[in-house]
Amino acid sequence: MSYLFLQYYWWAVGSLLCGLLVFLMFVQGGQTLIYTLAKDDDSRSILINALGRKWEFTFTTLVVFGGTMFAAFPLFYSASFGGGYWLWMIFLFCFIIQAVSYEFRMKAGNIYGHKTFEWFLMINGTLGPFLAGVIVATFYSGAAFSLSQYHTVIWHTSLRGLEALIQPFNLVLGVTVLLLSRTLALLYFANNIRNDKISAEIKKHLWINGLLFVIFFLLFIAWLMFRDGYIVDINTAGISMVPYKYFWNLIQLPAVLIIFLSGVILVLTGIILTLFFDSIQGIWYSGTGTVLAVCALVLIAGWMNTPFYPSTSDMQSSLTIFNASSSHYTLKTMFYVSLFIPVVFAYIFYAWRAINNKPIDSDELKTKDIHKY
Repeated sequence: MSYLFLQYYWWAVGSLLCGLLVFLMFVQGGQTLIYTLAKDDDSRSILINALGRKWEFTFTTLVVFGGTMFAAFPLFYSASFGGGYWLWMIFLFCFIIQAVSYEFRMKAGNIYGHKTFEWFLMINGTLGPFLAGVIVATFYSGAAFSLSQYHTVIWHTSLRGLEALIQPFNLVLGVTVLLLSRTLALLYFANNIRNDKISAEIKKHLWINGLLFVIFFLLFIAWLMFRDGYIVDINTAGISMVPYKYFWNLIQLPAVLIIFLSGVILVLTGIILTLFFDSIQGIWYSGTGTVLAVCALVLIAGWMNTPFYPSTSDMQSSLTIFNASSSHYTLKTMFYVSLFIPVVFAYIFYAWRAINNKPIDSDELKTKDIHKY
């Protein structure tokens, strides 16, 4: 296994995990809908318990994705997390309050009331997907940093990562991911909940969120395809700018283009089946499509000699899969460990099916032998 192969391999693994993470953020999207779809406490509890059975999958995938990216590309960790730490800290903190909320909302002795933790869930549901989109957008828009001779990171703004929140391109992807998470949540509820009051609201809100998602997604894709990008000379390691870089990446990688287009078609198929044919299987089409489309977009951010974390202050300090990766020995050792990933996926599939052995309803929450969130 060559060093080059391992660098490409680990960017592909990170891209796949990013796609899975975005799909699983339907949990966050659902949390933003608990007061929109439910008009009483019983209906709200149904929604929260349907999501509570899945929140750990999202949290675990986030940890695995972060660990993979930072272990395979440690210079990205030191540059992004070390320099733009405020953005990362806010992002991670909103996941902490999510974990606390699910565990303490219905716990005996809760002195804050269940509504306090419900608002915490809504904060996590809004900020989680939005900030995830903003952070991923920096793979294309970059950040204001430079590297010293010994790869010490110098951050060039006092906002320490918050400056990403004032870039329109980043905000568009943040809103797109938020709307996607809400759309997927509605599809998940349609599949997993049997309650007449909630079901009556799902289709109405799916029209709104689905349409807004398509608009913002098309805006982001058009912006991405027509923006200038960076390219690294594999021989000299020099970095320069080229027009329409990400568009040409897709064209020159036909397999990735097929994956992307297949993902988009599947996402739209899931939405259409639910809206026009009253199908409850839309989550599986749109969920699979989300993984494929996001994976393809992240792939073109790092493959084809493309810096995946451009520097807007010093172009030559931009990070690539070549200059930011771990050693050959480390990547090779990690490769053998990654062979167990299919076993993990099989366990997740088994656990998901075991948890979702039947749709949730009001009667199930009245039983005493289940854990209630």
